[in-house]
Amino acid sequence: MRVLIAPDKFKGSLSAAEVAAHLASGLADAGVDSDMLPLADGGDGSIDAAAAAGFSRVECSVRDALGRRHRAAIAIRQNTAVVELAGTCGLATLPPGQLAPIQASSHGFGEALVHAVRSGARTLVLALGGSASTDGGVGMLAALGFQFRDDRGRLLDPSAGNLGRIHTVDSTRAVDLEDIDVVVATDVISPLLGGTGAAAVFGPQKGATGNQIAELEAGLRNFTEAARRSGWTDAEDIAVSAGAGAAGGCGFAAALLGADLVSGADFFLDLLGFDHHLSGTDMVITGEGRLDDQTLAGKLPAAVLQRAALLPVVAVVGRDELRSDRERFVAIHAVADLTDVDTASDRIRTSELLRVIGARIGRSLPLVTQRA
Repeated sequence: MRVLIAPDKFKGSLSAAEVAAHLASGLADAGVDSDMLPLADGGDGSIDAAAAAGFSRVECSVRDALGRRHRAAIAIRQNTAVVELAGTCGLATLPPGQLAPIQASSHGFGEALVHAVRSGARTLVLALGGSASTDGGVGMLAALGFQFRDDRGRLLDPSAGNLGRIHTVDSTRAVDLEDIDVVVATDVISPLLGGTGAAAVFGPQKGATGNQIAELEAGLRNFTEAARRSGWTDAEDIAVSAGAGAAGGCGFAAALLGADLVSGADFFLDLLGFDHHLSGTDMVITGEGRLDDQTLAGKLPAAVLQRAALLPVVAVVGRDELRSDRERFVAIHAVADLTDVDTASDRIRTSELLRVIGARIGRSLPLVTQRA
């Protein structure tokens, strides 16, 4: 029998490729062959998943969330480039234990986009996740050549703190994306503005206080009005659309560039050839760091379930908190159920237990497929 191992990352612990490799090792111990297809949903880990699927990893120098130069990577195959916000200027680029809700910028992400364009990419896949900033994407746009001015025509620093001062948005010096397809791949459906928007929902996760959230919300609203005033007549409609609030408003900024917003999970399943890998497969193993009721609302394991159709699907996760629709998986294995250690921060122990789980699945494979 043949098993397809197609997990997302275990955030903060192991990459999707590492999760797949340890499960494959356990399956092999039980005498079961497997194919590995590390996946992503548009968040952090997208570059790793693309590289594992045959994209070339290309390094570039960009600014991190606080403006310090560092090396990041994009993934390129033929004329398609995957650019990930998390690895360029996301939370992971901040000093340990430090958050910067006002100072953090998306500028480094824009620099990576410029590098992809100069490398010959004709399709840009924007993987929005793991953001440290709520700057409405002005940092990203500035790296692409946009300029922002106040009501007296003075040039403004493109920052979250200046969102409330922007009066006009000037794209005349911007990188030409006329013949380039821009796709935003994300599982975030929040709009830019309002109680379910970028500042209200994700601001606290980035360290914003109540007053800062109010400041950011007002700034994002002003930025929307400035964009409308500057020629984007549909800016207010974009601001309240699903996904505009992704990555602190980079979804909104990408829409100003003409980007199409798609389900990150489904897009990466297509990009990485998931349906092709199903051929000859008897069972699929998927998973992520935490399985909960949000998972089945559109995250990667839910997309795998839908694509796998009648094939049995087993979930292997770091922690199992799913309360409903558990029967959609023929089995659920959680690393946390096998130890008292916090495996979210223990890579070695997580790796060991994934091999144990892989072997258990391999030994129970005939029973699992009968249940399906």
